[in-house]
Amino acid sequence: MQKDTIIYINEHPLLILATHQAIPARYKDAELFTEPGQDTISTTLLALEKGTSTAAIFIQPDTEALLETVKKNFKVHVAAGGLITNQQEEILLMFRRGKWDLPKGKQDPGENLETTALREVAEETGLHNVELEHKITETYHFYAARKEKILKHTYWYKMKFTGTELTVPQIEEDIIDIQWIKPENINKYLQFSYQNIINVFERAGYAV
Repeated sequence: MQKDTIIYINEHPLLILATHQAIPARYKDAELFTEPGQDTISTTLLALEKGTSTAAIFIQPDTEALLETVKKNFKVHVAAGGLITNQQEEILLMFRRGKWDLPKGKQDPGENLETTALREVAEETGLHNVELEHKITETYHFYAARKEKILKHTYWYKMKFTGTELTVPQIEEDIIDIQWIKPENINKYLQFSYQNIINVFERAGYAV
């Protein structure tokens, strides 16, 4: 099956695409591998992790099968989060570990993804009067934790804050600031964010 995917390995993109025609213009100079085997996959992932490669593309018609093969190189964590607007159409951003981010977190056993997203928003921002509107997209990014290589697969939802409570940053999750940002100012913040977060904004219809 075909489902084009980008995985960010330390902010370096690995594109999994069905055809050469699907390659975005900005990645025309990226390293390209057609129907890669496990050795090529392992070598490419390591190069992206270490930064000796800045972008790579895997081409295979059955992109979902290839994605599953790539996933075997990691421990996969499923997570969910939200892009939240208020009644003034301002957008919530959190400052965590030196970057502007969106609230998200790991799915607990027995939870559906929508429940995970709303719970994580409440825990990380202190906002409880939040309505889930629709799914925006899914993202993948890598990080290392306790010598494990983690691939976080995050489901993102558009949400609306309808209450009056103030935000309360979850300090134990290293969140030190939360701001409501006017849409016309969002790019000033996203230049200090992550590529997968930028992709969420793009998929949600914001000009980035």
